[in-house]
Amino acid sequence: MRLPRLLYVPAVLGFALLLLPIVGLVSRVRWETIGEDLFSSASMTALGLSMSTAACATLVCVVVGLPMALLVGRVGRRSAAVMRTMVLIPLVLPPMVGGLALLSLLGRSGLIGRPIFAWSGYSLPYTTVAVVVAQAFVALPFFVITVEGALRTSGVSHEEIASTLGAGRWRVLTRVTLPLVMPGLVAGTVLAFARALGEFGATALFAGNAPGVTRTMPLAIYTAFNGVGVTQDSAVALSLLLLVSAAVVVCGLRSWREDAVR
Repeated sequence: MRLPRLLYVPAVLGFALLLLPIVGLVSRVRWETIGEDLFSSASMTALGLSMSTAACATLVCVVVGLPMALLVGRVGRRSAAVMRTMVLIPLVLPPMVGGLALLSLLGRSGLIGRPIFAWSGYSLPYTTVAVVVAQAFVALPFFVITVEGALRTSGVSHEEIASTLGAGRWRVLTRVTLPLVMPGLVAGTVLAFARALGEFGATALFAGNAPGVTRTMPLAIYTAFNGVGVTQDSAVALSLLLLVSAAVVVCGLRSWREDAVR
């Protein structure tokens, strides 16, 4: 199909809007000192914290998100619409609002945090665990929606045939359902990890910005451009690392899905 030539103008502008800021970022990298900037103590601390908390948040997403996706994907249409709306709310919330919501629930004066603090003296906000909670909160919708979409696409015919042949519910789930949605499961896991790795707003409000405790890579980049923490050159290097990580995730996920289809 040949498109009208007039459509190429806004399309090129759109690609420019997406790509030129990345070109600008790359142009600021000091290639002669990138190794020193990237492997400085503060940069490596932020990188290690980001990777470990994002991995933990992704594990949380898989453990609680897979049952959620199975439930949304196999209930009736009306119930699924309500559940899907509930899942999507954190996805469309401004990140700072998500952080405030977590504080309102789990803070010292929060709905659940207040009795926990009164009973044990433990306060969750501004800890490393709070980083994991904030990352899981924003990444969970990506996992659930991706897996739920794979479930809807796979249908129920194979599961019904397995049930008529005498397979129990757990056997159908592990031998039929999960293998069928494995591409979506892997895609959802990778997307959740990538989203957790880049989380900023909810983490800043709910977990704070303490070096070595809650200062992840996005927070280290932000503080660097406010004159605190790592140098601006290190911040640019970390930004480039996040950019490369995102590109690897997208390209690897695309090629893996194409191989899975073939």
